[in-house]
Amino acid sequence: MHQSFLEYVLHNLQKKETDFASCTFIIPSKRSGTFLKKYLSSILTHNIFGPRIMSIQDFVTEISGMAQVTNIDLLLVLYEAYKKVPMEVHEDFLSFMKWGQTLLQDFNEIDGYLIPAKDILNYLSAIKELNHWSIQEDKTDLIKNYLKLWNNLEYIYNEFTTTLIEQKRGYQGLMAKLAVARLDDFSKTEPGPIIFVGFNALGTAESKIIQHFLEQGNGQAYWDIDSYFLKDPIHDAGLFIRTYLRDWPYYINRAKIEAQSNFLSPKKISVIGVPKSISQTKYVGQLLQQINVDQCSDLNKTALVLANEALLAPMLQAIPSSISGVNITMGMPLNKTVLYSFFVSFLEMNIQVSEKGWFYRNVLEFLSNPYSLVLFDSEEPDFAKTFVRDIKENNRLYVDAHLLSNYASLQHLLNITFPKGPYSPVQWIDGCLELVTWLKNIYQQDEKAFELEQLYRFYTLFNQLKQHLTHSDFISELKSIRSLFKQLASMETLDFVGEPLTGLQIMGMLESRNLDFETVIITSVNEGILPSGKSNNSFIPFDVKRDYGLPTYKEKDAIYTYHFYRLIQRAKNVYVIYNTEPDVLEGGEKSRLITQLLTDSNIAPFVDHTIALPEVKIAAAPIQVIEKEPLLLEDIKLFAKNGFSPTSLTNYIKNPLEFYSRNILKINDLDEVEENIAANTFGTIVHNSLEELYQPLLGKMLVPENLAPLKPKVSSTVKHYFKHSLPGVDFTKGKFLLVYKVIVKYLQNFISIEMDQTQKHEVKLLALEEKYEVTLDFPELDFPIKLKGTLDRVDEFDGVLRIVDYKTGRVEPKNVRISDWDTLLTDYDKGKAFQLLCYAYLYNKTHKVDTMIAGLYSFKNLGQGLLSFNENGKTEFIDNNILATFEGYLKQLILEICDVEIPFAEKVD
Repeated sequence: MHQSFLEYVLHNLQKKETDFASCTFIIPSKRSGTFLKKYLSSILTHNIFGPRIMSIQDFVTEISGMAQVTNIDLLLVLYEAYKKVPMEVHEDFLSFMKWGQTLLQDFNEIDGYLIPAKDILNYLSAIKELNHWSIQEDKTDLIKNYLKLWNNLEYIYNEFTTTLIEQKRGYQGLMAKLAVARLDDFSKTEPGPIIFVGFNALGTAESKIIQHFLEQGNGQAYWDIDSYFLKDPIHDAGLFIRTYLRDWPYYINRAKIEAQSNFLSPKKISVIGVPKSISQTKYVGQLLQQINVDQCSDLNKTALVLANEALLAPMLQAIPSSISGVNITMGMPLNKTVLYSFFVSFLEMNIQVSEKGWFYRNVLEFLSNPYSLVLFDSEEPDFAKTFVRDIKENNRLYVDAHLLSNYASLQHLLNITFPKGPYSPVQWIDGCLELVTWLKNIYQQDEKAFELEQLYRFYTLFNQLKQHLTHSDFISELKSIRSLFKQLASMETLDFVGEPLTGLQIMGMLESRNLDFETVIITSVNEGILPSGKSNNSFIPFDVKRDYGLPTYKEKDAIYTYHFYRLIQRAKNVYVIYNTEPDVLEGGEKSRLITQLLTDSNIAPFVDHTIALPEVKIAAAPIQVIEKEPLLLEDIKLFAKNGFSPTSLTNYIKNPLEFYSRNILKINDLDEVEENIAANTFGTIVHNSLEELYQPLLGKMLVPENLAPLKPKVSSTVKHYFKHSLPGVDFTKGKFLLVYKVIVKYLQNFISIEMDQTQKHEVKLLALEEKYEVTLDFPELDFPIKLKGTLDRVDEFDGVLRIVDYKTGRVEPKNVRISDWDTLLTDYDKGKAFQLLCYAYLYNKTHKVDTMIAGLYSFKNLGQGLLSFNENGKTEFIDNNILATFEGYLKQLILEICDVEIPFAEKVD
């Protein structure tokens, strides 16, 4: 690799016989300071006291005599200033935070570029006066309030900055502005050389600071710029430094900028398109494995730069285990950790608490968090599992204090997570601090360093939050603390401790400043990420920014362009990876920086462009087959002994695997809390209600006179079975009320139909919900077989026996009609016909009735009346011939289920 930029700076200073011990090095960020010390130690021939090395931010802070203040503190001070504006109504802090952050950024830029606040803020209020949506002379209170805010921007700014200056605290722009005013005094105290290293985009204030020391004669500036970009009048990588060369008096009259010439030297640049973000991390993993094996490359001189820093977590998973030394420069934002989701779910659960209790879904989310499991199970094993089962089995839409009182051993912990009264923001923070302490004790015993580090970061964050709240009286509810907590967690990071001088370096784009590597891998080089595009998070319009010399998205794009090209100018091997299948969350098409590389004829010999696709094999999914091993055969025999039901047999017809899982393995649907009533619960309520209503009429003739009294009882009967099936549900309002009304309407309509029929026909009720069981004699099998079923209703209709089944779903006449008997065992659509024949067969075997009708009522289309089984639509009567034919097919089906040679094979449509 070529001589690195920092080595070049130190060798140049050595040639000038500079006394390093007396120097102060000013660098863009602290990251490159470690490397600067490393290179300095390698060129020194004797021991010296190390020079001062400071970031530009620390240097500006020192000159200004101010202290850097956190973003949240700034927002609180800004809100206090806003509240002093004489307005009819002030927004609460929660609403203010949404636009206060943008205003803060604008103030920062105005100060950093030394623009008189009076000029630009009054200009902005004049624009708002022109642009507001009302042309009426008499403005509404809303419009007056809106304009009053904009007319008072200068007042807010003055109040805000005056308070900060009195407190000797400030933000970056304000400190830079004050530092410019104090330069002369500060210069007298700094006699030693001040070396500015590797800057690019500077605000007006920073520019004046550097120029001041250059003009004084005790300052030197080293620019990391290649002559290829500096001499090109339109290349964005040299935009800022060309401006300084053209505009700074120091460069006009006294000196020149010394550029390096490395970019056009031979190198290998691979531009690789990879589909989707996670695939990029997988591809980089393979690339690193290859570099690790390759003797020509050195991982110690390799940098992995994540343009999209959200890829850090999946990237860490993709790094091969054979790579032992990895140093992560970037921090992981706290809001990307699982512990953050634990506190957010705890907060959301208590924000949405009502007089009924805690909503079950929030409780389930909280209890399913890994940290909740660790927390509760440390006190009472399997508490979370037991509690979740209780909620699901009893269909508890809300968890209340009465339910929680059943767990006496956990009362202290439950009092924190499920407080008896509403939580105030401070109480919630105290609760979080208690939970942190609780978890800390658990993880200290297990010696889990990573978890303890996370807990410590959140401990400091909650203490910081608490400190803010004790000095503020406008954050009074949990909803406000949510925004504050989320914002803090997004700004704070979990920092990794590593060895910055050895191993693979993983960093973000800004951390790469001043550093050079032999091999560079850059990911997510897509529009909207690199460069970041036209995100204009500012109240100041584009043309106003341009007129006042504030940076627009064009200048911000040039910053990314500079960092991109600076990274690759000295490297030997460059891998530029982009997402070929972007979406809204993952940037746009491949970056213009890639297009620029691919179309630059001067470096064309060094660049190749490929698309890396994962190997895709489209193979037919194998049909799942379960062989009938001896143990499974024993289960089938046991099931046959207990009895096949019509439903289990139709499950087999539908899909043998479904029969295997549901009926043999007894794996049914998971228990879920029913926010919307499930179909089987709906059916259960209808069946149970009809049984109770008709029970007094058993053995009697049905006539309008004894059916009419059933109607008034429908409502209370349904209510009873509603409570029985869904004990935790309030059906006096909402969706459940609608379902309750539908069931009541269904049953009343059914009784009305019955009353009409009994005026013209004689109907006698013989049985309700009667269970039948028949032993089948199949010589081919040497173990007992039973068929069992429950008949919803048996009656006599004009002297003909009738078996009636109730269905709450929609059934069509074709579902109970048989034209080809073979379809009975192959077509699941004929499942209803199969069930009716099963019921008729059971009844015939028990009562020896020669002729009967078997039909069903579909409550979704009651108007069709009883849908009776029929053969080819000719007759609806089931006689011994039909039952004999059915018995043959029933035998064929059961023999197939019990045949050891025929496996349970998945049925594919």
